[in-house]
Parts: sequence; structure tokens; C-alpha cells
Amino acid sequence: MLKIGITGGIGSGKSTIARFFEYMFQVPVYYSDVQSKRLIQNDALLIQQIQQAFGEHIYIDGVIDRKALAHIVFNDEEKLAILNSLIHPAVEKDFEQWCRTYSHLPYILKEAALLFESGTYRNLDSVYTVSASEEIRIARVAKRDSSTDAEVKARISKQWSEEQRNSHAQGIIYNNDEELLIPQLLQLHQKWTA
Repeated sequence: MLKIGITGGIGSGKSTIARFFEYMFQVPVYYSDVQSKRLIQNDALLIQQIQQAFGEHIYIDGVIDRKALAHIVFNDEEKLAILNSLIHPAVEKDFEQWCRTYSHLPYILKEAALLFESGTYRNLDSVYTVSASEEIRIARVAKRDSSTDAEVKARISKQWSEEQRNSHAQGIIYNNDEELLIPQLLQLHQKWTA
């Protein structure tokens, strides 16, 4: 079974592309962000580690206070690195267990924004990045999240650049409103099932 990573900057459309594979070809997709939120709430070891790093108060009646945690980590690079150092290994362990369920299939997808930044791309057979111009990405995220352009740019600044991602990826999926997307995805599906 091939383990294929799908990554890209915020607003690139990586989740939409992953859903296409999931619905059109019945390919299992591990959505890292969704699973990390589940683990933060349900993984006893991770909860204990987060409380040790950020204080018992970060969970209120067993529920993580996302706003308080976000306020701490997004204003302090060191604390964000600590949080990532706790979450990424937990997600990776969960992903490996999840993969065992699908070992009979030709391939699965792991969708994640920070595959390269986290180093977890090393556990995959290949990584494809979804590429779109910053202008398109800002417009998509501003519309989706009701964010200002400045807020979206601040989030983009915390991720790798398109050039960095593209230079590390084994392939690029162009989701830029200029090239047809579906033929690219059909070609990849054929390649990965061959």
C-alpha cells in the first residue's frame, strides 16, 4: 500500500482534493487536522502532556479551551513549537494504527497542512502539494472563515512558502483556476493504482 501525502498552504484546496479522492474513488483519507482535534480531546497521554506544558486550566471540565490555548501559542513561537512537539507524534502514532486497517488497498491519502514542517513526510512514500496563488488562497480563506486579508496573510506567514513546498514534493497539483483540476486527479489515481 502506498502512503501518499497531500499538503499545501492554507486555502490551496487540499481538503477539497482529498474529499474528491475519498468520494470518487473510495480512497481512505486521514485528515490530520480533524484527527489532531480528536486526539487533543481523547488521548489520555496527550492531554496529560498538554496540561503539564500549559497548565491544568487549559482543560475546563475535561474540554480543552481552544481560545486560551490559541492565545498562548500563536503569540509565542517557542510555545507553539512545544505544542507541535506534543501533537505531531500523537497524530503520527494514530496514523500508523489507522493505516493497518487499509493495508490491502493500493493507496491511502494523508491530508495535512504541515507535512514538511513537522517532518512527518518522511513516513510517507510520496508527497504531492496543492498549489494556488497567494491571491486566490487569501480570497478563499477570507470567504470561508470570514477573516480579513491581514488575518489570512498572518496565517500564511507561519507556513512554508509555495516554493519551499514545491521543491520538496514529488508532484504538484495545480488548483489555480487556470488548469483543469479533475484530469490531474484522474491521472494521479491511475498512477497510484497501477
